[in-house]
Amino acid sequence: MTTTDKRLPAGWTLEEIRRVSGDREATPLDTARRVTGPMEDEVLHPEIVLGFHGLCVVKAVDDELWHMGSLNDDGSIICWSSYDDLREALRGL
Repeated sequence: MTTTDKRLPAGWTLEEIRRVSGDREATPLDTARRVTGPMEDEVLHPEIVLGFHGLCVVKAVDDELWHMGSLNDDGSIICWSSYDDLREALRGL
């Protein structure tokens, strides 16, 4: 896998992500981007990035949490909250 892969979470389809989130245009995004967490200077290394217009849900490498954040104009993401599972994060959008 390269850092430019666009992946879906295991066991999920794009249609299911769109249905649960309520965003018909939700899409997997490239993981080659800077992602920071809610703690100052916390850098996350994304394994999966899902885009929902100006918001994102990120699954970091070696992290069980799903992080929600804003997609900046430069492509970077600043996360401000975390969820234990993807369904909970999608409903939190």
